[in-house]
Amino acid sequence: MCWPPVWMREAGKLPSNTWMALRRLGWTVKPGAKVNDRIVRMAQEQAGRTLRAAKWRADLTAGILKTWPADPKKRTADEWDAVREAVPGGQFLPSTVITSRTRQITAFRQKNDLMPADVFELEGEPRIARMLLLSACDGQQATIERADEPGRALLRLQLPTRPDPQSYADWTWVAGPIALPPTIPANAVLHLPTLRIRQGEVRADLAYTHPVPKAQRTGHTVALGVDWGLNTLLSAGATRLHDDGRIITLGSGGMFRSCGVLARQHRLRRQGESLHTKADQYDRLISGAERHALTDKRQVLTDEIRRVSTRRSNLNDALSWSAARWAVDQAIAAGATVIYVEDLRSMEAQGMGQGHNTRMSQAVRGQIVDRMRHLSAEAGIAVVTVVARNTSKHCPQCLVLLRHRPPTGRPCRAGNGPSAARAAGRATVTRVPGGASPHADSPTRRKPSWTAPAAPW
Repeated sequence: MCWPPVWMREAGKLPSNTWMALRRLGWTVKPGAKVNDRIVRMAQEQAGRTLRAAKWRADLTAGILKTWPADPKKRTADEWDAVREAVPGGQFLPSTVITSRTRQITAFRQKNDLMPADVFELEGEPRIARMLLLSACDGQQATIERADEPGRALLRLQLPTRPDPQSYADWTWVAGPIALPPTIPANAVLHLPTLRIRQGEVRADLAYTHPVPKAQRTGHTVALGVDWGLNTLLSAGATRLHDDGRIITLGSGGMFRSCGVLARQHRLRRQGESLHTKADQYDRLISGAERHALTDKRQVLTDEIRRVSTRRSNLNDALSWSAARWAVDQAIAAGATVIYVEDLRSMEAQGMGQGHNTRMSQAVRGQIVDRMRHLSAEAGIAVVTVVARNTSKHCPQCLVLLRHRPPTGRPCRAGNGPSAARAAGRATVTRVPGGASPHADSPTRRKPSWTAPAAPW
């Protein structure tokens, strides 16, 4: 019911209130038990969200197939413009999304020796999560209000008293207390949550609304600049804009170092890759046999892969919240009203090797920026993403082109990258073309050497 290709091609754009959109389009649900209309709304809302996500994937896949490049591994500038024109909202879409979908289509073509017709041939049926979207209900089905004790709320929900209710008499009101986290302000307005089951317990994803200061669009005088790094995840420095146009730095800045967390992250990544390799080998040996001696071992590997993926997700989630909180705290301490951060969603490192690209893709930068926006909105601080091109290309003092070299008389060591070398004052800079920079401490060489920063573990 949630995966009709013909219906998806004729549906067009879906509004945000999906349960109402499905009713206008004639998509109905016929439950086998006696339920009220609010239960039907929750089912329609969940199905509509799945259909809306499928519609977006279908349009994305159709646009990529329509503008299939000559070399899928490397598009030209004209091919990038063509695919962004064919995809809805393609000019704002990160290139990594288009690249990953291109790789998926390439893998399908190599396996089946033909191009997929659409996303419905490329992917299987989506899995529907077991949850109750109470946001589609009203007070006749569920209510929530703060309890007498601080930090607690009371959720009242109408639930059936038997597995197959036959009348409205088989439904009753059930009250469930909810412990509110300390991050929810006392004056926040609570909204109906989403209930889901996790490890045998009912979890509530609670949304709330509270007033926050309005972020300014213009007129900023104190700003915080945030730069990304490989070993040093974040580097931040505050600046002040004076009336005469001069920009003066405030202090020496700070760095958010997460070497230990990143080391564990890469260890879990290597462990997951090893488990996937073993699982693929077992699949080749089993070859679709119903009864095989390796079936039980394959199931053990599947469970372990799921546990490793869960640990990686939890680690990335904690790292992103911690980094975002650190950046916002730096802005609050400096009195900044805006945070400038590089937009690295479309960054594609070239010539650095597959291992380096994998490390860069595991840096959860997108999550950090999203949560930075969320936390800064509570303090009335604006977050602005700037194009990363040429942001680290020139010297911040004399604006000449930077060329980094190993320190004189000192071997290269881990972490001696562009940002770290420039911050420590050990970088050797040359002027292009020809001539020595006033910051240079060694003669100009025609082909300066470059050493990629190594991992600290």
